Amino acid sequence: MLEGERFELIDGELICKTPKSRLHSIVLHLLHRWLRQAFGDDYVEQEVSIDLGPLLTPTNQPEPDAIVLRRPFAEFRTQNPAPPDLLLVVEVSATTQEYDLGAKAALYASACIPDYWVVDLRNHRIVIHRDPADDRYNSIIAYAADEPVSPLAAEAATLRLQDLLS
Repeated sequence: MLEGERFELIDGELICKTPKSRLHSIVLHLLHRWLRQAFGDDYVEQEVSIDLGPLLTPTNQPEPDAIVLRRPFAEFRTQNPAPPDLLLVVEVSATTQEYDLGAKAALYASACIPDYWVVDLRNHRIVIHRDPADDRYNSIIAYAADEPVSPLAAEAATLRLQDLLS
């Protein structure tokens, strides 16, 4: 029954991953290229499971669209990256904004992910979540498509959503 379907485990519930639109795929590809330029090829992965730690992992196994690691991805041969291994987590949202800005943001805050971005294609913005505490982020700022944004771990690297959309 589940054959051929893609799921992620969130709060003990299997969430069906909807097929990506063409725009989602293109933006993710361009974003992944930009991340590799900013951090290096060996530190960026796309659509891989992350381990949120002993308290959250039994019921959660999210697969963000992109992650940036502190160590090269080849060092994770026997386990998934965990929150201390992550510099940045990114979700590209064409149809799942409420989920990515709500349940996933709370989950990533609970795991103390320091820098969480939602590339909101519907509203042409990048929503950046920082300063996690408990199950929420203390800093949430939405940037318009023409405004530059930078990761905490690479402040000299800037990105504008409009560059991914044009």
